[in-house]
Amino acid sequence: MSYSDFTLKKVKSEFSLTTYENISLFSTLQRVEISDYLTKTLQRNVPLALSINTEKARSELIIINILLEIKEISIHEISLFSGVDFTVDKERGLNGYCDYIISGTSEQFYVETPVICIVEAKNENIVSGLGQCIAEMVASKLYNEQENTPLSCLYGAVTIGDEWKFIKLEADKVYIDKDTYYINDIGKIIAILLKMVAV
Repeated sequence: MSYSDFTLKKVKSEFSLTTYENISLFSTLQRVEISDYLTKTLQRNVPLALSINTEKARSELIIINILLEIKEISIHEISLFSGVDFTVDKERGLNGYCDYIISGTSEQFYVETPVICIVEAKNENIVSGLGQCIAEMVASKLYNEQENTPLSCLYGAVTIGDEWKFIKLEADKVYIDKDTYYINDIGKIIAILLKMVAV
């Protein structure tokens, strides 16, 4: 078993989690200005990614550019990993590759604690990625604890590039944001991601 085997129902059962779906996690957060570079990049890349319509195209043309903007704004005080093996507890199914991991350190040669954010790219639909993303967040929590850098909460996101759904894990409670954010509100998406990586 691996992260990709987890559905929302299965991850709740396996790790005794309670989910809340009626809370707006970031509704009061103000939008931020994005760079001219990201504006131009998205104007060029989004139509192409949506035309190709594969997970790989959306990841390479949209998602990575948004995450690089976060790294740039954070003045490189975070590290960003793409497609890395993140095996934490194989016996419990907490193993496999994560699309994107953001860590609260500038160390870029390996995943260092604290892991603060997980972003899971999906081609099909947002809901199908929730279980996998939450399993990766549980693994991140465990990983941080094993390395003596526990965090009070962790964040995750499931995205298809032009659509984003955000998640917060606090103890055994999972808050799935009732709001969905779209690429035409990129200033809000960037603001949320910045909030998520502010350790």
